[in-house]
Formats: sequence, structure tokens, C-alpha cells
Amino acid sequence: MKFVKLREHQELAGKAAWWFHEKWGIPQEEYAKSIWECAERKKPVPQWYLMMEEEQILGGLGVIENDFHNRKDLTPNVCAVYVEKEYRCRGIAGRMLQSVCEDMKEQGIPTLYLLTDHTSFYERYGWEFLCMVRGDGETSLSRMYVRRQN
Repeated sequence: MKFVKLREHQELAGKAAWWFHEKWGIPQEEYAKSIWECAERKKPVPQWYLMMEEEQILGGLGVIENDFHNRKDLTPNVCAVYVEKEYRCRGIAGRMLQSVCEDMKEQGIPTLYLLTDHTSFYERYGWEFLCMVRGDGETSLSRMYVRRQN
């Protein structure tokens, strides 16, 4: 398995945009735009990553300014975390989360936030519950986690 930084592998941008679109239902064009932006802007945010085995995408995640919630001060956000069902429970999510934290710290961003409805999953990987926030257009609250790399 290989952790791929899409800013360094723009040849995978189209494939990655389609994969994220299939998982989350957000238009492929939005992902493609953000993936291209991570390479062109030469700034730490946005960033997109894949976990791959040869040509197959096993999982992926991104880092964006705000993951569609009302706490604009809690930024940047890890988003779109997904591992293909047949590859779950093999440590892939934990490896991706650790790798993204290390990469962002190297780029000068030691603190990341993550919005989720999961109640215990992210604690296993060093994330701490911070507070409840309201997702855009949502009536119920979701959990906001923080990860600080000192």
C-alpha cells in the first residue's frame, strides 16, 4: 500500500475526483477543481490523498478550509475519509489519518479538525472530541474532533 499525495500525482486527479464523487455524491467537478488547486496554489489547503495498492484506490481523504459547518474558526478540516468496505479493519484509516497529520504539520499546520457522526472511531487514532457543531443545512448537531501535532 502507498499513501499518495495528489499534489505530487496530478495524473490521478480525474480518477480520484470520480472516486470521491462516487463515495460522497458531491459533483465530480468540485473534487477535480479542489484537487487541481492543491497542486497549483502551492499552499497547504486544500490537499487530497489516496491510499493505493498498485492502480486500485483503497481509501482516501482530503483537507479543506471548512467541511460545511457553522464553526468557520475551526479550520482546516479533514474531510471525505473513506476506506473501501472490503479493506476496512486493516488499519488503513489509521494510517491515512496519521499520514495526513504528519504531512500537514510539515506544511506548518499542526492542528486539524474533523466533523463526524462517529462516536468513538477517531479517538483510536489520537483525535479528541472538541464540541458539537451544526452542519450546513442540518437540524441535528455533529461531533467536532481536533488533532494537535506538537
